[in-house]
Amino acid sequence: MSNDVVLYHAENGVATVMLNRPDQRNAINPEVCDAMRDAFDKIETDRDVRVAVLTGAGAMFCAGMDLKAFAGGAGDTILFGEYGFGGFVKRPRIKPVIAAIEGAALAGGFEMMLACDLAVAGVSAQFALPEVRIGLIPGAGGAVRLPVSIPRVRANEILLTGKPFSASEAADWGLINHATADGQALQTAMAIAADIASNAPLAVRHTLAIANRALAENDAAHWPTNDEKIRDIAQSADAAEGARAFIEKRPPIWQGK
Repeated sequence: MSNDVVLYHAENGVATVMLNRPDQRNAINPEVCDAMRDAFDKIETDRDVRVAVLTGAGAMFCAGMDLKAFAGGAGDTILFGEYGFGGFVKRPRIKPVIAAIEGAALAGGFEMMLACDLAVAGVSAQFALPEVRIGLIPGAGGAVRLPVSIPRVRANEILLTGKPFSASEAADWGLINHATADGQALQTAMAIAADIASNAPLAVRHTLAIANRALAENDAAHWPTNDEKIRDIAQSADAAEGARAFIEKRPPIWQGK
């Protein structure tokens, strides 16, 4: 496999974007953010590409932010670079994106899934927003998008406990389109993408724009407060302690500041 942190391939109207740091559980660092922006620049400007599939190499879709990079001072670049976390979660798009998930989509990885238009996952996949467990908040869209995607009490349990939930639960709540046999998420996503790519491209784009209007209005209303809070908490003592404790594999010692 290539050493590129993001792999890109386009064929028959479908672009595949693969996070490619499997040894780091596809965690997002500044290089991934740059590569994601480049990949989706190609998708949005290539007239032959009509739909994209976002997936991860290896056993996991994405574990979220690279905490070693965060602890090393790259947090602002990862969280607040152009188009937000991963160079993706705030990106205006005219073409649909399908997430294909195996293993797990955690923290920012789950928030990248929430930024997609459809999602497919292997039945054993796990999802979580565990940021509160490491002194951060789900500031890449989790706290903004999840409460309008599933019932409020379900969203609050996910957001405030940080505990994982299963692909079957995600399907029951409408967070993913299909829970497939393990190892079949990408194949299923590609089949859906092929169906979309066979349709009239202008009609697909306008339909997607209408379907996403309510989400876009919600995002516009809440991103400013979200970003203010994540900037504040990313500079807190607890956030620094959470990252250190994670790296050192020990329980964090919270100070509440």
